[in-house]
Amino acid sequence: MVNKVKTGTVIGLNSYEVSVETDIQNGLPSFSVVGLPDAAVNEARDRVRSAVKNSGFTFPSKKIVINLAPADLKKTGTSFDLPIAVGIVIEEGVLEAESVKDYAFLGELSLNGDLRGVRGVLPAVIGLKEAGIKNVIVPLCNAKEAALVDNINIYGADTLFDVVNHFTETPLKKFDSNIANYLTDFNENFEYDFKDVKGQQKAKRALEIAAAGGHNLLMTGSPGSGKTLMAKCFASILPPLNLKEALELTKIYSVCGLLTPEEPLVKKRPFRIVHHTASANGIIGGGSNPMPGEITLAHRGVLFLDEMVEFPRNVLEVLRQPLEDGEIVISRAKHSIKYPAKFMLLGAMNPCPCGYLGDKEKQCTCSEYMINRYLAKLSGPLLDRIDLQIDVPRLTANELLSASTAQESSHDIRDRVIKARNIQADRYKNENIFTNSELTPDLIKKYCQIDENSQEIFKAAIVKYSLSGRRYDRILKIARTIADLDNSKIIKQNHLMQALQYKMFDKNSLD
Repeated sequence: MVNKVKTGTVIGLNSYEVSVETDIQNGLPSFSVVGLPDAAVNEARDRVRSAVKNSGFTFPSKKIVINLAPADLKKTGTSFDLPIAVGIVIEEGVLEAESVKDYAFLGELSLNGDLRGVRGVLPAVIGLKEAGIKNVIVPLCNAKEAALVDNINIYGADTLFDVVNHFTETPLKKFDSNIANYLTDFNENFEYDFKDVKGQQKAKRALEIAAAGGHNLLMTGSPGSGKTLMAKCFASILPPLNLKEALELTKIYSVCGLLTPEEPLVKKRPFRIVHHTASANGIIGGGSNPMPGEITLAHRGVLFLDEMVEFPRNVLEVLRQPLEDGEIVISRAKHSIKYPAKFMLLGAMNPCPCGYLGDKEKQCTCSEYMINRYLAKLSGPLLDRIDLQIDVPRLTANELLSASTAQESSHDIRDRVIKARNIQADRYKNENIFTNSELTPDLIKKYCQIDENSQEIFKAAIVKYSLSGRRYDRILKIARTIADLDNSKIIKQNHLMQALQYKMFDKNSLD
């Protein structure tokens, strides 16, 4: 008789219920797994055989066929070990099939029967809950992560023997949902603080605006002007995650295997620093079994590209579509996977190969050809998607020696950012967006109206700087954020004037 044990699989960030069908018949001993398994699933045969024997149960010397249904859905990973083993012990009469009908199982087995943690537990449990499953047994190290899902019973087990014992003698410990406690008890501490950054008031203001509205920003300046330090301080002024954002991020990090038993929920906005040797696939994701890239790991946070011009042009160009759409679609021959990618791009670069073009203290030694070739890696369409673009000049001697001058701390800046974000959350509560940077053209017309005087100023700026339609919209979004920081319901003329200061990067202005 065929028995069925429930489990789940994750493709992209979506979960699907899978039925593990076990059939044992008389015949030459064999063990086959069908239903589009990958190499890791096929290798479950040897792990399960040893785990069942070493847990004190009998492994049948018969023909064993395991079908993972639906058979047209690709199965990947090691989480099928436990449900396959449960199906076998049911066939051996150790468990009743009726006793496990309301349960689903996830977990990798070691050869001695211990349960190891697996990736993608959170999205898998969410999918199983939506499929009507009431109880899920997972490895003990994944139990806190699984318990982030409400209204489903989560049990953590150390071994296969403990799982079987749960139905026969001693029930496993149930893990209650504790998601609210993780966010309320979290106290963010940051290594870098803006109070340690001397001068650079314009750059600090631009970073504050970027954090408040979720805007992209590019800093250009000589070596040693403080670009990298301010970028690292940027993490300290980002607003805290709300519950929806935290769960979105935790699903991503769960699929990538980046969660720990002690920290099952992502509590801090990601700040991903990428080296300029990173490949395009490393940035956007991919592989034979597509996995999220850096832009998805930076979702709802920051992707920092230091020495941005040193990145290969093809790597920079793949950022254009995610910056515009807030998502990345990875297409393969048999399927396409969509990952979220609503991140803030933070870039830092030198103005030329030697780094001193336009510097007041040191003379640039680069030829015009070298400069043009260097800056050519930044295409117009990519720059058009970066909202705030600023020069970061070398500090003067007085600024460097102003050790006694108190600088504004990240805590004070962050308070203003949080207030601006709260204004946006209230304004857009019915629009399915979080920040001003996500405004669509229709929403810009609705929420970013300006008066006639401002329109005349804007018209002159469009002619002077040859602004594109995209740049026009982005300046309005920046002005909306500046107004929010000023606690103003309408965009005033001074808000628009300030937004226009962060005009499109002009390569000729560096000459």
